[in-house]
Amino acid sequence: MSLNIAEPIAPQMIQILRQAIMDMELQPGQALSENDVARRYGVSRQPVREAFIKLREAGLLQILPSRGTYVVKISVREVLNARFVREAVECAITRSAAELIDAQGIDRLQAILDQQRTAAAAADYRGFQALDEGFHREIATIVDCDYAVRVMESARFQTDRVRALSLPNATPLGILIAQHQGVVDAFRERDPAKAEAMMRLHLREILSAIPRLAEQHPELFDQSDVPIHARVMLADLG
Repeated sequence: MSLNIAEPIAPQMIQILRQAIMDMELQPGQALSENDVARRYGVSRQPVREAFIKLREAGLLQILPSRGTYVVKISVREVLNARFVREAVECAITRSAAELIDAQGIDRLQAILDQQRTAAAAADYRGFQALDEGFHREIATIVDCDYAVRVMESARFQTDRVRALSLPNATPLGILIAQHQGVVDAFRERDPAKAEAMMRLHLREILSAIPRLAEQHPELFDQSDVPIHARVMLADLG
C-alpha cells in the first residue's frame, strides 16, 4: 500500500501498519522503530508516532518506555474472546440474511466463492483472505445493521492474525470453501437454521487451528493468560 501525499499521513500509516500486522508481515514480538518506519515510507516521525499510539490503543502494539515498541504477541485469551463475540453476532446476521437474501445476493456470494476457488488453486493466500473478508461482509450488508458490522469487524482484529497464519499451515482451503458453500446452499434453500449452523461450524474452525499453530509457532503466541476452561478445550481439540 502506497501513501497519498495529498491526504493526511497519520491515518494512512495506521492502516498500512495495521494491515501489515494482520497479514503477519510484521511478526508478533517484532520490534519496531519510528525512525525505520519513517525512512521506509519517506515520512517524518510524527505521523508514525501517532500511528504507534493508535495501534497501541487497538491492542496491536506494546510501547515500553526506554525499551522500545513491539508487535503484541497473539493472545490465545483475546482470540477466544473475540471469536466468541464474533460467533454470536455473525450467526445472528446469517440467520437474518437467510430470510432476507434475494437471488441477486446469492449470485454475488457464489461469485465470491468461485473466486476463492481460483485463489486457492493458485495458492494465493492473501487473495483468498481478502475474498473471505468480502464474503462475510457481503452477508452482513444484506441485514443492513451497521452496528453489528462494526462489532464483527472489531472482533476480526484479534482473529485475523491466526487466520492468516492458519491458511497455509493448519486449515486446508478446501475445508473453508466447503463451509462457505454450505452457507450459500442454505441461503438457496431458504433455511435460516441450516445457514446459522453452517456459519457456526465455519467460525469454530479457528478453535481446531489454534493448538496446532501454537505448537508450530510458540514464539508468536502468549498463552500465559489462557483461562483454565480454555486450556482444557484447546487440549481436547488438539
